[in-house]
Amino acid sequence: MPSLELKTNVPLSDPKIFLLEFSTLAAKTLNRPEVYISVSYNYHENLTFNGSFDPAFLLTITILGDMKPELNEGYSKAFFSFFESKLGIPGDRGYMYVPCWNLYVHYADGTASHS
Repeated sequence: MPSLELKTNVPLSDPKIFLLEFSTLAAKTLNRPEVYISVSYNYHENLTFNGSFDPAFLLTITILGDMKPELNEGYSKAFFSFFESKLGIPGDRGYMYVPCWNLYVHYADGTASHS
């Protein structure tokens, strides 16, 4: 039962189209049936990252069951690339948080780093 919550300062003209694509990507990336995937988009005009209001995001992935930390590089690459392509947010302008790992992931230049 993965739930993916995206917070970003990038407004979308039609969030529904974006969310359907995001749901399909999440199912494929996490190797889960889409019937169990829940995604949400929250626009926060005042979200800052690295001291600026340039496009940025925070992604929280909550999941029951096993989500293998050793697959993190692939997860982060897929999601960060999607956000860059669809929202224009560079990979160094966001974090992915996975509570079951108690881990923040930052992805820049094709490499995931953990906090």
